[in-house]
Amino acid sequence: ASCGTLEFGNPAGNSLPTQLLNDLLFQFQQLKKHPEVKTIVLQSAGNRAFCGGASFSEMKSLKTAEEATAFFMGFARIINAIRTSDKFVVVRVQGKVVGGGVGLVAACDYAIAQESAQVKLSELSIGLGPYVIEPAVSRKIGTAAFAHLSLEAESWKSALWAEEKGLYNKVVATEEELNRQVKETAQRLSSFAPEAIKNLRALHWKNTDHWETLLPNNAKITANLLLNEATQIFLNSL
Repeated sequence: ASCGTLEFGNPAGNSLPTQLLNDLLFQFQQLKKHPEVKTIVLQSAGNRAFCGGASFSEMKSLKTAEEATAFFMGFARIINAIRTSDKFVVVRVQGKVVGGGVGLVAACDYAIAQESAQVKLSELSIGLGPYVIEPAVSRKIGTAAFAHLSLEAESWKSALWAEEKGLYNKVVATEEELNRQVKETAQRLSSFAPEAIKNLRALHWKNTDHWETLLPNNAKITANLLLNEATQIFLNSL
């Protein structure tokens, strides 16, 4: 098999608690070890939201800087794992994407989305900031579009907006078409020589070695914001 599939799911809008982030990282690293796998398809369960971002219920339970940093490190580690992969990662986006989910999509090589796949960076509205994912999102859509998205924290941007800005490579109308395009793209990208794939990815990700320290630092910043009194009051009101 030249394509591997990695699926995550959570009944709470496919949001990501620590356990799921750790599982995702573990499975991704297992697929990375298979020489015959050249392309990994990242997808989520069901036909509604693609990813609700960081788990609200878990964020509410985090009481110390260490716990909060460890939680946000889950996102940092996955983004860095995708960044340093020598395989292509195609992402299948069937529905809405929030916060950390936007970072996951941005870290992938090729994103195919359904028209229903609106995007939102809601962090500001809950007293946080999209620090951990910012390098990945800005690399993909540029600092102006990142600022636009992070400032309009309460409003959705359409899938076509996301395509125009470069977050999505293709937007399709139906789930059937989504599945077909994902399969065709994964097969096409898997047809290339492994060395060529590895080297092209290294070229695409040039000047990002410092993310090894940048993303953990950003996880700390986010953790401190989470423990801020105003943020805690807001979280507890939900």
